[in-house]
Amino acid sequence: MTNLSPAAQEVLDAALFEVNAECDARWIAAAVLRALADQVVPKRTALLSPGTVAGIRAEILAIATELEGTN
Repeated sequence: MTNLSPAAQEVLDAALFEVNAECDARWIAAAVLRALADQVVPKRTALLSPGTVAGIRAEILAIATELEGTN
């Protein structure tokens, strides 16, 4: 298997953890979205304003929360 970047490995690990926990597809998707938010839109990014970063993260995490059925 090809070595993955740290970001790709984090997303894969999140999905595999949820699969191993025998959760349904919504929980797997939510875990992947949370990992995506952490890897693609870190809490602090020099290229974007803090408000923009927070807004993007919030939108991604809102989808994950909706999938989990916790909102």
